[in-house]
Amino acid sequence: MAVIYPLLSEKAVGLIEKQNKIVFIVDSSTTKADIKKAMEDLYKVKVAQVNTLNSMKGKKKAYIQLKPEFKATDLAAKLKIL
Repeated sequence: MAVIYPLLSEKAVGLIEKQNKIVFIVDSSTTKADIKKAMEDLYKVKVAQVNTLNSMKGKKKAYIQLKPEFKATDLAAKLKIL
């Protein structure tokens, strides 16, 4: 599975509110294309951009920016992280 779980931190909440981005922890072998497809299939949203950062052993952070017609705050509420 490409997407493991959403990250909830002060910085992540700020990105949700200010930049329409949501942060997920993903498997380290997952590509940006895999992350984009998984997000669009799992959560029925359209992804504008995916940036990744290797952060933990075996895992990495994915900063997922949604297209303007989809709100990261709505997705966060659906996931019960806001």
